[in-house]
Amino acid sequence: MPVPTRFVALLFPNVTQLDLTGPVQVFSRLPGATIDLAWRTLDPVPTDAGFSIVPTTTFDSAPQADVVLVPGGQGAFDLLEDDEVLRFVRDQAAGARCVTSVCTGAFVLGAAGLLDGRRATTHWASHAMLGLLGAVPERARVVRDGDLITGGGVTSGIDFALVVAAELFGDDAARRVQLTMEYDPHPPFDAGSPDRPEADPLQVEQATAAARRTREPVVLRAAARRKAAGSPHVSATGSV
Repeated sequence: MPVPTRFVALLFPNVTQLDLTGPVQVFSRLPGATIDLAWRTLDPVPTDAGFSIVPTTTFDSAPQADVVLVPGGQGAFDLLEDDEVLRFVRDQAAGARCVTSVCTGAFVLGAAGLLDGRRATTHWASHAMLGLLGAVPERARVVRDGDLITGGGVTSGIDFALVVAAELFGDDAARRVQLTMEYDPHPPFDAGSPDRPEADPLQVEQATAAARRTREPVVLRAAARRKAAGSPHVSATGSV
């Protein structure tokens, strides 16, 4: 008899839908898994792909997660000063077996005080800012630090979810899900990360600069809030 395992994912406006739906597709294939998508209300939530996703539960009625997941997207940065969201994430994390994020969802974990001194990753364009919220940034597609598991940008959420699946259900279960999903990527171009030979250096430079310009102010404010709340001070270079 499969052991029930509850996954609770944060849903929010302007989420990058694949950050959410990629991992959820993996988790939904696991024996005994239950998926909940939590937001303030049950109204449809717009994603950055032009369509909406309907939450399954609200913050007030969400069950305790075994695995709490925070996806990313530009909308994640609108949550860094949202006390209701940060409290929900902290409360869920306190009782979870695994605390996880994909892409820039890591910044929400950081603003909630869950990354202090912990190794974590995020999308390459915003990676340099992660240390501002107490994390020890590590460039990798998936980073595990104890019960904290973080994934890099967007598509890495599938790799991340398979790592979580293996951790909770064993390697064989994760392999079965991978085969069922036919997850066997063979991209037509070798430009999937900044260090790949076909990646455009100008695009990397411009995207990194744009992320810093549009996101760093709110990250710095969130860092100041964490400092005022008693978290370790983190400098602008990310060093504690």
